[in-house]
Amino acid sequence: MPENERPPRPESLATEEELTNDDVTVLGQIQTSSNGALLVELKGDGKLAIYKPESLERPLWDFDAGLDRRERASYILARQLGLDFIPPIVIRDDLPFGRGSLQSFVDADFERHYFDLYDDPTLQERFIEIAAFDIVANNADRKAGHLLIDGEHHLWGIDNALCFHVEPKLRTVIWEFGAAPLDEHLVDALRQAASDLDPEFGELLTQRECRTLQHRLRVLGSMATLIDLDVDERPYPWPLV
Repeated sequence: MPENERPPRPESLATEEELTNDDVTVLGQIQTSSNGALLVELKGDGKLAIYKPESLERPLWDFDAGLDRRERASYILARQLGLDFIPPIVIRDDLPFGRGSLQSFVDADFERHYFDLYDDPTLQERFIEIAAFDIVANNADRKAGHLLIDGEHHLWGIDNALCFHVEPKLRTVIWEFGAAPLDEHLVDALRQAASDLDPEFGELLTQRECRTLQHRLRVLGSMATLIDLDVDERPYPWPLV
């Protein structure tokens, strides 16, 4: 939907409770989305959300259908690790085009992305945290445009569906912080999650995916630093933005 056709944006994000319980009205399709994402309005408070129906997903050769489960699992993992960069997201069966994910809309400056922001000293610790998340989640598609900055200078990460594959799939633009030490609270959270995953993962991922996630959590928790690769070895997504 063009910028000049969007309704006024609310100042606050929709909560999990609002996303779970509010009726929605479809406002239009996100034209740049590859999976038929829709902009919707929550009834009552006018907050906005992004609805991604399973019925509009494009088939992928390496990920099964039902990417909404992986998006929700990414949110649960970030929450368990004490990271607040993924907007609230739920899965619902009662939406206009059937089952799918419903995620709070972030009112960001969509002209800016990772390559504009990575050298901002006030954001570098956040990027290190997101890079750590992407390593343990095995994020196969961390594009620059998936990292957004809002009016309060809060960093957000969206489009976290291509995660948790059991094979190595890491493709990310965040390689500027290789070997950076991780905050001790994050290291503790990685180690705790490795031994005690949130029970909801069992509903969202296969047993093998859960075991592989725990292995990556243990490895990064023991390293306590980001991985560092030679420039020629760094796997990037395509397109980069």
